[in-house]
Amino acid sequence: MSLLSATGRSRTVLVLCTIAVVSLPAFAGAQETKPFAALSNSATTLRDSVVQMARAQIGRRYKTGGISPEKGFDCSGLIQYVMTALSVKLPRTAKQQALQGKAIAKDTNWLMPGDLLTFGKGKKGEVSHIGIYVGNGHYVHASSVAGKVIESAIDRPFSPLIKVWRGARRVLAPNDSNNAMLATIEAPPAIAKQKN
Repeated sequence: MSLLSATGRSRTVLVLCTIAVVSLPAFAGAQETKPFAALSNSATTLRDSVVQMARAQIGRRYKTGGISPEKGFDCSGLIQYVMTALSVKLPRTAKQQALQGKAIAKDTNWLMPGDLLTFGKGKKGEVSHIGIYVGNGHYVHASSVAGKVIESAIDRPFSPLIKVWRGARRVLAPNDSNNAMLATIEAPPAIAKQKN
């Protein structure tokens, strides 16, 4: 038997097993198992709304102390504007916002759209800039250097004008349908284990 035919048979067996697992509860009269039931549709919709609202501000001018599309945004004003529009209350400054929610590992594999990314210069850990993660290694932020709200890659090349990525905060619950704010999470985000 060649490797190709062995692989082909494995795939066939896997498909048959998958069909059998899906079909058995239907024959037994049990309810169908939903593999992603732990992830609330409304939480996903809220995260999508945060991304859409943040991206809708791209091109708005940068203004120190700015908190509106009409007058412009600074970094924390943009965050507060987007989150408040979706009924998530956050304090006004980047330093205060960087203390909200739950700290997430500084690793793009852990990030979810809507997470807040913190940046700074100087003393290690000091936060002076903040943005909203929108997925695929990108975030939206009000940039004083660009003079407007822009979308940037997290891993962009080093420049003395660019602040260092310090970390991330999760302020939206990963699967909460009614309460958008995240008070605490016991463990870092992970793929939910399905209960049998």
